[in-house]
Amino acid sequence: MKQQPLLEDLESRIAFQEDALDKMSAEMAKQGAEIARLNQIIKILHQQVKQFSPDLISAPEDDAPPPHY
Repeated sequence: MKQQPLLEDLESRIAFQEDALDKMSAEMAKQGAEIARLNQIIKILHQQVKQFSPDLISAPEDDAPPPHY
């Protein structure tokens, strides 16, 4: 009758893993929302810098690596 403790142990592990997955999923959702918020802030700041000092904003082609790469 050794299978009963083994089954209880497996059920306990599964419950723990489900809880851990739920917590990680909730944290990832919060981080995704935070990343979206920060991206929006970056866009606003970029527009403000561009408006007040357009010479500080480089075009993407300015950041290209030199031709010897």
